[in-house]
Amino acid sequence: MEKEMVEELELLLEENDDRKLTQYLNDQNISDVEELIDEFPEHGPRFVELLSINRAVNVFRILDFPTQERILKKLSGHRISELINELPPDDRTSFFSELHGDAVKTLILHLSPDDRKEALALLGYEEDSIGRLMTPDYVAVKRTWDVERVLSHIRRYGKNSETIDVIYVIDEQGVLLDDIRIREILLVKPETKVSDLMDSRLIALNVKDPQEEAINIFRMNNRVALPVTDDEGILLGIVTVDDILWIANEEYTEDIQKIGGTEALDEPYLDISLIRLVKKRVGWLIILFLGEMLTATAMGYFEDQIAKAVVLALFVPLIISSGGNSGSQASTLIIQAMALGEVTVADWWRVMRRELVSGLLLGLTLGIIGFFRIFAWTMFSNIYGPHWVLVGLTVGTALVGIVLWGSLAGSMLPLLLKRLGLDPATSSAPFVATLVDVTGLIIYFSIAVLILKGTML
Repeated sequence: MEKEMVEELELLLEENDDRKLTQYLNDQNISDVEELIDEFPEHGPRFVELLSINRAVNVFRILDFPTQERILKKLSGHRISELINELPPDDRTSFFSELHGDAVKTLILHLSPDDRKEALALLGYEEDSIGRLMTPDYVAVKRTWDVERVLSHIRRYGKNSETIDVIYVIDEQGVLLDDIRIREILLVKPETKVSDLMDSRLIALNVKDPQEEAINIFRMNNRVALPVTDDEGILLGIVTVDDILWIANEEYTEDIQKIGGTEALDEPYLDISLIRLVKKRVGWLIILFLGEMLTATAMGYFEDQIAKAVVLALFVPLIISSGGNSGSQASTLIIQAMALGEVTVADWWRVMRRELVSGLLLGLTLGIIGFFRIFAWTMFSNIYGPHWVLVGLTVGTALVGIVLWGSLAGSMLPLLLKRLGLDPATSSAPFVATLVDVTGLIIYFSIAVLILKGTML
């Protein structure tokens, strides 16, 4: 945010002149007002009170939920009623779904009877379903109408629609027949029938579909809005691209946090309380810590071999980090590919074949580097003893096996979790790394026993 804007607002706040402050806020872009609320959080409720109701709604809808909740608690009853009634149905549903039950009951009382019925209907859908995203504000026409009647209908009802970029064609029972872009209507003669403009290339979402599916459909079809129907094909509402972008951002943020080995934060990092932040992180840390304890167990099982060939212990960090890194790489790539719709559970065999080859090539690369690293050190010292070639072969072969195993584990875990109905992001990099650490040690020392038996062991 520009320093001049902040300084100007500080002067207006010092003057305490509501008229000047109102004029200043109404002259700013919506995004600038949102940033000013972040800059002056204690004055956020005052800003929302002073803005015109239309601008107040547009500012409120782009604030994060904790800020929305904090501001709403300090608004006057009249402004709360105005705000809740003027919020678009999809934004209102999204806000209500984040609130506690008692707060929702109180706010719903501010709505008109029709809006109250609408809000309760939208809240009745599953939390992560398309039904929670849709708005019932759209323009629908009949196939028998001509363009002149369509335009008259748009002039009458279009103001209350979420978008008029797309017009929807329905039959007498409300079944969706087609959608028509507004430019196609504007560029033909007034007497043209709607049926003449229909091409039957219809893409629609089901009200019960998961929201993630809508993200992929929007991405693949380059649409600004998509209709939402029930199982009978009846048009219930529309979902617009702004809502999809918001959901996509939330999904991306949640997945990144899970990949990092923590529960998804439901508030901005600086707004969440320290206690809740610790609770979000401690669970996974305990699980990963207990998992890593198995590493000590695995090393204890090979205690005799380590005692006879202490040099093997020198390469433990190298071995387990290489396996963990390859597993984390594969896991991250597959999770991202699944999020983009590039990979599905049905593609597991294709994924495994690719990871078998790539894991083998990556393992060979690191194995050769590991062998020559031992060779290079041997040229200047006798640290690895007279059997340095066998030590090098042990490390090199182990790296091939562990990197290959890490790639397979990292790529298959997300697909397995998806098949079980769980979130693939929970097969995060730390989880995969822990799994590969433990199994990697077993692979390493097992190979060492096979190669070094009769010499160092």
